[in-house]
Amino acid sequence: MPTDPAATAPARPHPARLGLGTAAVGRPGYITLGRDADLPAERTVEALRERTHALLDAAYAAGVRYFDTARSYGRAEEFLAQWLDAHPEEAPEVTVASKWGYTYTAGWRSDGVAAHEVKEHSTAVYDRQIRESRALLGERLDVYLVHSVVPASPALTDPALHERLAALAAEGVRVGLSTSGPAQGDTIREALAVTVEGRPLFTAVQATWNVLETSAAPALAEAHKAGWLVVVKEGMANGRLAGRNATGADTAALRAVAARTATTPDALALAAAAAQPWADVVLSGAATLDQLASNLTAARARLTAQDLAALAAMAEPAEAYWRTRASLPWA
Repeated sequence: MPTDPAATAPARPHPARLGLGTAAVGRPGYITLGRDADLPAERTVEALRERTHALLDAAYAAGVRYFDTARSYGRAEEFLAQWLDAHPEEAPEVTVASKWGYTYTAGWRSDGVAAHEVKEHSTAVYDRQIRESRALLGERLDVYLVHSVVPASPALTDPALHERLAALAAEGVRVGLSTSGPAQGDTIREALAVTVEGRPLFTAVQATWNVLETSAAPALAEAHKAGWLVVVKEGMANGRLAGRNATGADTAALRAVAARTATTPDALALAAAAAQPWADVVLSGAATLDQLASNLTAARARLTAQDLAALAAMAEPAEAYWRTRASLPWA
């Protein structure tokens, strides 16, 4: 029987399709599993600034050109702005994405905090946070996303907010949204229908997709077809797909494919995301230089259709996945 070429042709992402997210290093507390061992013993502002800058240096040197941050990532937006200021020759080559809609409220603490961030998609919050983002990033802001939109968000229905976002888009900033929760697909489709003066408002989305949570894929394909920038976040499921945590029966397929392809589980997880035909950028959320180096080997991974099919069998029901994610501790 002849071999099916589609079943053996390797899928391999280009390094420039990998990006660096700063959620895990811009503040002392986050929900990545094992992060307590990844950061300096003293999580001072200066220590995390140095870590962030080291990661940006290494990512840029490796060919990464998409850097993602947010107003709610503690001081990550500030750290990125300082790196850009210190690298005037490199800065024009970088795409800078940030997000608004969450306000950081932890006061640089990692425990004993009632809420690390508070979400509000109002015009008042947008007006404040775009000023804050512009004060740090100036004209280097390329992509500005409404943070963590769900179907009930005013970001999908508020005409006054839409006018402000359309004005920002007219300045040359790509306006979009990030999504979370089991209804990501519904959110994306609602956003695709939003127009201002007959023109689509949103042209970018950052969504959770990984081999455990694949439910947004059809809507992301629609967004890609519409010309949107599609960015994948949480490709490693907040550390659940890192080698140190991928030890249970639910990740057996990941370990098996990693062994067969001589790939680490983290790189394999990111390569699987980058292999999706609608994915433009896949973010690494590395907190250490070793993690970043391992993540970026995803660009060398060669996955066959059989490999991707084996990984697809790992998918969980979306509701179950998001219940697990909600239970992850901030540390």
